[in-house]
Amino acid sequence: MVKDCAHILVVDDDLRLRSLLQRYLQENGYAVSCAKDAENARMFLAQYVFDLLIVDVMMPNETGLEFLQKLRSDNDVPAIVLTAMGETQDRITGLEAGADDYLPKPFEPKELLLRINNILRRVPKTSCETSKILHFGECSFDLETKELRHNTNGIIHITPVEQSILYILGQKNGQIFTREKLAEMMGVEQSPRSIDVQITRLRRKIETDSKNPRYLQTVRGKGYMLLTK
Repeated sequence: MVKDCAHILVVDDDLRLRSLLQRYLQENGYAVSCAKDAENARMFLAQYVFDLLIVDVMMPNETGLEFLQKLRSDNDVPAIVLTAMGETQDRITGLEAGADDYLPKPFEPKELLLRINNILRRVPKTSCETSKILHFGECSFDLETKELRHNTNGIIHITPVEQSILYILGQKNGQIFTREKLAEMMGVEQSPRSIDVQITRLRRKIETDSKNPRYLQTVRGKGYMLLTK
């Protein structure tokens, strides 16, 4: 399925909407990162490959349309524009700025999901082509399906948040992420403290000795990193 390997970036200054979209899309099988504005979005785009952007038009400092116009000079990642403006000319302006689709607010989440699926069916699945299975100890994590498996016990249940943490750390194997950075990338419902809790839970699932982790390591004073075989 297309969604099994799709990574979506939501760009919106509305904390509540970001949170709702992240939760809904994660529940429907996507990996989701969130950016609060255009500058924050560029930071994510410099570090990760995304399959789709969901961009709000009305943002402070730099609008979504201005962001897309600049982005299109060197990046053709598909984008869906969200806006409270629903006039024909507004839709034309959004498409001219580089949007692939246009969804007026308020909208039904199911409609957004259908539009995402339609776009992803039409574009090359670059993330899938470069994805891989990470191995650590007796466990493995598939970056496409987001499945965590034990060599002998089969699939290990992990939550969407745990999936996202493994996905983020797994894409940058061996790179250190601060608690604050992970919390920011995971969305507004997360905090540095909640990241610590999620890491502890993950260690119980993937480490032979969760008190002395070998793969999901803490780098004192810096953050967390994932080491694989």
